[in-house]
Amino acid sequence: METQITVRRLVVVLSALSAVLGAGTIAFELELHEGWLRAFYRAVATTSLAGLDTAPSGTAAIVTTMILFLAGVAIFGYVASVIVEVIARDVLTGVLVERRRRRAIEALHDHFIICGYGRVGRRVAEEFRRSGIPYVVLDFSEYALAAAEKENELLVRGNGTEDQDLARAGLARARGLVAATDDDADNLYISLSARAARPDLLIVARRSDEEAMKKLKLAGADRVVMPFAIAGRVMASLVAKPQVAAFLDIESGGADPDFLFEQIEVSSTCQAAGRTIGELRVHDETGAAIIAVQKCGGQLETRPSKDLVLEPGDVLVGVGTAEEIRALEDMFESRESVGG
Repeated sequence: METQITVRRLVVVLSALSAVLGAGTIAFELELHEGWLRAFYRAVATTSLAGLDTAPSGTAAIVTTMILFLAGVAIFGYVASVIVEVIARDVLTGVLVERRRRRAIEALHDHFIICGYGRVGRRVAEEFRRSGIPYVVLDFSEYALAAAEKENELLVRGNGTEDQDLARAGLARARGLVAATDDDADNLYISLSARAARPDLLIVARRSDEEAMKKLKLAGADRVVMPFAIAGRVMASLVAKPQVAAFLDIESGGADPDFLFEQIEVSSTCQAAGRTIGELRVHDETGAAIIAVQKCGGQLETRPSKDLVLEPGDVLVGVGTAEEIRALEDMFESRESVGG
């Protein structure tokens, strides 16, 4: 839009300049009879504020010179204002905003990189914002860039399939990456590039068909998601099991905005390490519930019993209100962080 306005202004200036030069040439020729070339020369020299070696003879020619001189001042003044405005807008807003954005990205640690800001990528960003998770958007399409700019996202213009673009998004410091482009091949290359650079990175990739899952897994994706399949299961649940769907509110992500899920890692220095869920009396002490435990060895306990021992390196999934989740996090807080 701003580019279109600038082009229109340029057209107006060129049209006005052409009209002034044409009128001045005709006027000088009719008044001085020096020939069209010299008349055009006088018009150009006067309008451009360069001046002439000799003043024209005759009152009419002098008046024409003065009018052209004033018209030239007005035109070049307008041109100068447009130039200043363009420079100010591009430098003071564009360049400075880009510099602040780059510095903010460089300061990020343990963030996520969202490759692709389409429908899926925007939804992922929305969930990250809601949860307070830092992230960077990486995309190159004009539509996606405009949408990201509108949301004031930390944005890197580039392609996730390029190593240098991933590096600019802070891949070396990132906690995870979401390959959410509409192209399975791009998501494959993104996963492959990210895994090669960061073997320890958490990678979640989008796929559009069944055949892509195995390839994405081989490329290094830890989790592969098929949004259309998920949407189909949700719609089927809404029809076949409306009571369950209403309770979980699977379409909107939770009927109660204070009903949260959180994952907490058991550290070797927390007081809860080495004790069972029953001994800790988790629900009585915090109000939250532990619904799953990922054991350090890799086994996932989806219905952990009260006799399950929570060992260092285990990751538990808790559910509760925001206040209950904070109490659960306090229970498993490292003694070093408390003392430090």
